[in-house]
Amino acid sequence: MLVGYMRVSSADDRQSVDLQRDALLGAGVDRRHLFVDKASGARDDRPGLKACLDYLHEGDVLVVWKLDRLGRSLPHLLAIIGDLRTRAIAFRSLTEAMDTDTPHGELLFSLFGALAQYERALTRERVVAGLAAAKRRGRHGGRPPTLGAEEIEQITAALEAGASKASVCRTFKVARSTLQDTLKRVGWTAALTKPD
Repeated sequence: MLVGYMRVSSADDRQSVDLQRDALLGAGVDRRHLFVDKASGARDDRPGLKACLDYLHEGDVLVVWKLDRLGRSLPHLLAIIGDLRTRAIAFRSLTEAMDTDTPHGELLFSLFGALAQYERALTRERVVAGLAAAKRRGRHGGRPPTLGAEEIEQITAALEAGASKASVCRTFKVARSTLQDTLKRVGWTAALTKPD
């Protein structure tokens, strides 16, 4: 059975699924087997897509007008198609003439998978290079510390004077885990062994 999925980015009437519906009906999809979402492709919560994927059974074919109607990114698209393959469900995109039931479609799917892997490797390479360049300039990534140097001095002085960690956390409005992490980071271990 052919099952169709359509998506437009806007929930208002500026965009219509008419073009997609006509193409899917022309490809042999029955009206009763059409699913639609009116939401950005970047959104995770697409009830029409979820219902469509839940509706599909072994031997069915998911048909879309264009690849970008299905996935929000190439890795997301490949994950969906990969899941369909494990469930013995074929995939067809009309615009790109991709059909995973044919050798040509299998080749395209494999190429897309290789491209996605290459894209991930390039992204990882750029991130590592960017972090190294920032480190050379004296900048370090990550979240800025919650407590400044002056606050840390006040906290350690209070703890050395006998204050409990609980009272220090209340006074400085800081979570206990943050206090513990900060004391470890600055190498002040006396408070770590002190009772509350």
